[in-house]
Amino acid sequence: MAQNPDIQTQIAQTVQLLRDKLGVQDKTLTASVRKAKRQLPRRIYKQALLLADAEQMAAHPKLRLVLDTRKLARASEEVQDHLTGINLADRRLGWFLGMLGGLAFNLLALSVLLLVFLRWQGFI
Repeated sequence: MAQNPDIQTQIAQTVQLLRDKLGVQDKTLTASVRKAKRQLPRRIYKQALLLADAEQMAAHPKLRLVLDTRKLARASEEVQDHLTGINLADRRLGWFLGMLGGLAFNLLALSVLLLVFLRWQGFI
């Protein structure tokens, strides 16, 4: 029974990491994981779902005894390791550079189409 509050604190830490790193604003792990599904790799998502399924059972005193605490601890550690490894500044920079790359490509495509049109009309 000493590990049961540990599972609950790990679930709470996972919810907090999802809020901090991915911006998911839900109170329960189940709702947070479902909203962050597309931002998580499949393996991490499955581990987080395993924790989310155990969240309700961990709150109940008798059902808490049925939980596989080793498996849940490993799942929690894996999810938290992934979430702590996310660099928010790098994600923002990547988004910004992707936007600039798309903008540059669109300007290049527009200028090529303009030159082709001007050549076709005989202005060049």
